[in-house]
Amino acid sequence: MNDITQKVSSLRKAIALATLTVSSPDTIAAVEERRVPKGDVFEFSRAAGLLAIKRTSDVIPDCHPLPVEYAAITHRIEGLHIHVRVEVHTVYRTGVEVEAMHGAAITALTMYDMLKPLDKGIGISDIRLESKKGGKSDFGDRPSAGLRCAVVVCSDSVAKGTKTDSAGKAIIKALQAQGLSVGHYAILPDEAADIRAKAKTLKEDGYDLVLFTGGTGLSPRDVTPEAIAPLLDRPVPGIMEAARVFGQERTPYAMLSRGVAGFIGKTLVLTLPGSTKGAEETMHALFPQILHIFRVAEGSRHEG
Repeated sequence: MNDITQKVSSLRKAIALATLTVSSPDTIAAVEERRVPKGDVFEFSRAAGLLAIKRTSDVIPDCHPLPVEYAAITHRIEGLHIHVRVEVHTVYRTGVEVEAMHGAAITALTMYDMLKPLDKGIGISDIRLESKKGGKSDFGDRPSAGLRCAVVVCSDSVAKGTKTDSAGKAIIKALQAQGLSVGHYAILPDEAADIRAKAKTLKEDGYDLVLFTGGTGLSPRDVTPEAIAPLLDRPVPGIMEAARVFGQERTPYAMLSRGVAGFIGKTLVLTLPGSTKGAEETMHALFPQILHIFRVAEGSRHEG
């Protein structure tokens, strides 16, 4: 099974279809008039499909068990065809496409089993995914122009050379995975004046996105939030709230992070934890969906 622990939970939906074709109008009439000896074809197959949706991970080895928040199965008759439509919703880290398709397949197969004593010419076809929504691919809309990005490491030990930087390098790697390039990389000691001056310089240099890593904890030298917060023209508290919620699901210490985020002029500034794991988890929590903020800003500029 794939590791989905670094994915963000979101509302995910999928719709799958299947078609059962009979060979005689008499078979369709028996279904509509509830005259099939084995019972009500629609209701029995719907029940079987719902069970299949819930038990998908039991029979498909690589599927993750997940909470099924909503499921609906409908039938539509068109000539000699009975079209099955299955819709499944979840709030989870992975999608429900296979659950929807499994439900559609078992619904159709149950109808086949109930109707085969009446009709030897039944076939099942066109089991397919019609649509899916949710997950990072739906929230990764980006500005039309490339973003200028900068990464700044705030650490006394890294600045002195007694420790090598790994958090900043992890952030750069995560940005590159999103198709973003880093035009500026710097290492600073945990000095509020230096951090503040760097933020102002990067804003004046026209950087769109600046990520500081380090100094967001509770040690006496952790001053990054105090340095950055007074500079923010438009704080966006939900950004780091989302990061802390994501982190809290993985370690109880995430609640101790004091990171802040917001705009200095037109520059979006994020303050990430200094630990490599904390920085990586914050990147997982925020990207690519945070890039939508630049799409919104771009639209506002066009409207203006």
